[in-house]
Amino acid sequence: MEMEQEKMTMNKELSSDAAAYCCSACHGDETWSYNHPIRGRAKSRSLSASPALGSTKEFRRTRSLHGPCPVTTFGPKACVLQNPQTIMHIQDPASQRLTWNKSPKSVLVIKKMRDASLLQPFKELCTHLMEENNMIVYVEKKVLEDPAIASDESFGAVKKKFCTFREDYDDISNQIDFIICLGGDGTLLYASSLFQGSVPPVMAFHLGSLGFLTPFSFENFQSQVTQVIEGNAAVVLRSRLKVRVVKELRGKKTAVHNGLGENGSRAAGLDMDVGKQAMQYQVLNEVVIDRGPSSYLSNVDVYLDGHLITTVQGDGVIVSTPTGSTAYAAAAGASMIHPNVPAIMITPICPHSLSFRPIVVPAGVELKIMLSPEARNTAWVSFDGRKRQEIRHGDRCGLQAGLGTACQPPP
Repeated sequence: MEMEQEKMTMNKELSSDAAAYCCSACHGDETWSYNHPIRGRAKSRSLSASPALGSTKEFRRTRSLHGPCPVTTFGPKACVLQNPQTIMHIQDPASQRLTWNKSPKSVLVIKKMRDASLLQPFKELCTHLMEENNMIVYVEKKVLEDPAIASDESFGAVKKKFCTFREDYDDISNQIDFIICLGGDGTLLYASSLFQGSVPPVMAFHLGSLGFLTPFSFENFQSQVTQVIEGNAAVVLRSRLKVRVVKELRGKKTAVHNGLGENGSRAAGLDMDVGKQAMQYQVLNEVVIDRGPSSYLSNVDVYLDGHLITTVQGDGVIVSTPTGSTAYAAAAGASMIHPNVPAIMITPICPHSLSFRPIVVPAGVELKIMLSPEARNTAWVSFDGRKRQEIRHGDRCGLQAGLGTACQPPP
């Protein structure tokens, strides 16, 4: 009888504790119930899915996006040493909102080239930004050289107010408050390549062939642009790859224009090693190292934090971000990674060995790729399909992920 009473008392205490347990990682807004062990929020709305703040329609979240809290104690005496240098802090993507320290005054408009269907949207957008919002609009000089725009007399008054720049010659990274893209995913990748440091918020309208990264529709662009200028928008952070290419000079002097190397790198300079040149790039999708025009298989070594993990023998290798996992890597057989997962995907291109499959590594590691000593030919490297260049024996390509460098406000 005494044992049964003790069991009943313990069950009552367990049920009362379980019914009131709150998740500390969610700041108390999520509860675990003893009778209903499903995790969820009673009254929560996804900010990234809400059309406007004034809407009364609520979006009910069924699962939390927070990862499980790791166990830091092992047995009665062992535990993990507390490290004050935290590597990263993952925030609930639904709570990430755009805010301005000061009202935005300048905007960069990127238009897809050689597409006549975008001329009218481009003119309407630029006119609206200048006349209604009093914005300083930056465009590429080659956009205004389009005969259809140059010969339009009705657009002449707006054309005189444009601020123009040239790629690889003019640095506008500190003059742009946010970016508007008119085109597809390629236009957004090009806009990302213009900013080798911090990237302003990117508002991408779907006016191209592919629209994985362009969520805005151009039908009601006036209200959407106004919401972004007022700070009424959610933000999706996307990681980029920071690539450092170190090459032998081999007796050739590199021409430099306005601090830019021959391949358009904004951080080109001499490496610490004598006789070598280093160039840096920021890549949103992927870095592709392939065999180029050679008929031989490429043979490259892949190092992870200084340790050789594999030798890729095949047509090449793709190193992609979670954003780039839906591009070339997906076509090569890799899995798709959610953009909020901090990781790097390594995917072989038609490998000679059937045992080599795509690898996912943490975003904090340092990768190094270089030609294998047994390689019969050189390799070629490209960054988001651009800046293609040859990699020879003695050259190396280092890659590391930079978290939260590119942002995109979804509707």
